[in-house]
Amino acid sequence: MSLAQQEHEITTLLQKLPLLKQEIQKIIVGQDEVLEEIIIAMLAGGHCLLEGVPGLAKTLMVRTLSQAMDLSFKRIQFTPDLMPTDIVGTEILEEDHITGKRFFKFNKGPLFANIVLADEINRTPPKTQSALLEAMQEFEVTYGGQTYPLDRPFFILATQNPIEQSGTYPLPEAQLDRFLLYIRIGYPSQAEETAILASTTSSKKTTINPIIGGDAIRQLQVLVREVSISEELINYVSNLIRATRPDTTTVVYVKEWVRWGAGPRAGQALILTAKARALFKGRYAVTVEDIQTMARPVLRHRLLMNFKAEAENITTDDVTKVLLKEVARAI
Repeated sequence: MSLAQQEHEITTLLQKLPLLKQEIQKIIVGQDEVLEEIIIAMLAGGHCLLEGVPGLAKTLMVRTLSQAMDLSFKRIQFTPDLMPTDIVGTEILEEDHITGKRFFKFNKGPLFANIVLADEINRTPPKTQSALLEAMQEFEVTYGGQTYPLDRPFFILATQNPIEQSGTYPLPEAQLDRFLLYIRIGYPSQAEETAILASTTSSKKTTINPIIGGDAIRQLQVLVREVSISEELINYVSNLIRATRPDTTTVVYVKEWVRWGAGPRAGQALILTAKARALFKGRYAVTVEDIQTMARPVLRHRLLMNFKAEAENITTDDVTKVLLKEVARAI
């Protein structure tokens, strides 16, 4: 393939990204920032944790995304009695009708899909939550000593409810860290809510057309890593991450409120998502704005606040806001 053909192919791929967002917004009203962050996580090859009160169309958003991306979709409703085999799969006994011999065959669970919605993930015990760890990190599952690769692209979107905490099991830090982004979904504006009420209570049905396929998504994920980032910006990311750690930071605010800071994976996530955002915006180089925009969803679940912060209702977003002001900007 000639250089001109490669450039044309890349341009064609990038043109599909705004079209993808527009197609999803035929169903989902508003939520521009949330949709962008989900698409950015997909481009970076990571997973998302969505948090929002009931009725904000989290499930509908994920389902619409899978339709617009022409990918297989499975939904897992997490409950207290859900077992790891319910999501990974299990072996079933079958019989060969010709020979009469019996054998075990692995019956794949709902985890074997391109997009998996883990609905209300914090309502299932840690044993089942941990069954997702290998899948999220290694893109494969192991059962009975046999390893089974997952379909690619593979994208987990987990949801959790910020209220009704009784009967829930908070996600362990190890699993939280596997999520590339922690996205909070807020209430719509008055104009958006009016539009939602009008569109969802009529007989009109909207058809979602597939905009992009799995092969194109994999190409974009490769392209994301080719996006340029300067040495100064890499140092800026490193300084930001190191400033979250109370034992090494010079930021007084962090020393006062943070118990544990972010690890190196946070820096990797910040650079990758900044690259993905640059590509989503049609650029081939990362800017300071890309890094600062992605800092909140990247660090939101990777800082552990102390008891004093919890008592004073100081959040990780508050810490990130201060860090972005205190840490010297890269030029």
